[in-house]
Amino acid sequence: MANKLNAAILDKAVSDILAFSEGETVKINNEEKKGKKRKFTETVELQISLKNYDPQRDKRFSGTFRLPSIPRPNVKCCMLGSAAHCEQAERIGVDKMDVEDLKKLNKNKKLVKKLAKKYDFFLASDNMIKQIPRLLGPGLTKAGKFPTLLASGEDMQEKIDEVKSTIKFQLKKVLCLNVAVGNVNQDKKEIVVNTQLAANFLASLLKKQWQNIGCMYMKSSMGPSVQIYF
Repeated sequence: MANKLNAAILDKAVSDILAFSEGETVKINNEEKKGKKRKFTETVELQISLKNYDPQRDKRFSGTFRLPSIPRPNVKCCMLGSAAHCEQAERIGVDKMDVEDLKKLNKNKKLVKKLAKKYDFFLASDNMIKQIPRLLGPGLTKAGKFPTLLASGEDMQEKIDEVKSTIKFQLKKVLCLNVAVGNVNQDKKEIVVNTQLAANFLASLLKKQWQNIGCMYMKSSMGPSVQIYF
């Protein structure tokens, strides 16, 4: 599918976002804005507004796509694993819990909610994934964090990187979507490529593709929005 994003506009938007995050003054919509360097790594987000789409009548879509470079490297993972997987997690510095740890939560809704809040995503061994609803109740599912399966032969670090670089577009009741496409410590080219691929993938999910996209903006966590598609 043809990429409808104007390369020059996208390039300038990413340059401005990165310059703003470094504390430089940038000109956005003919207005000068003084940047500020933050004490944390800001995420760069793509924000999309759809048009000619009725969430009540049109098919709601959901799709995942793996970006070539990880947009949010600092997301936290917890391995709910077998003895072998827990050992592996310890070796690579990933938090882990085994069956006994999960039993200690005693299906307590508050504790399960706290666990879901503490991590961005979970991996689980195949022998554990079946037991999770019984051990924890529906808490992780409700939080949208039901574990991703880690099969016995899979490389844990590779699986973690895969989940970290996978984005999800899901239409619920509102026509606005947003997704992480990078962070301010990344190379400009990586953010540009991630953004182009994310936008094209979203268009491929829509009934009339690019005709269903009203506008697109990009912004860093604390920075101003920059329009890249009109």
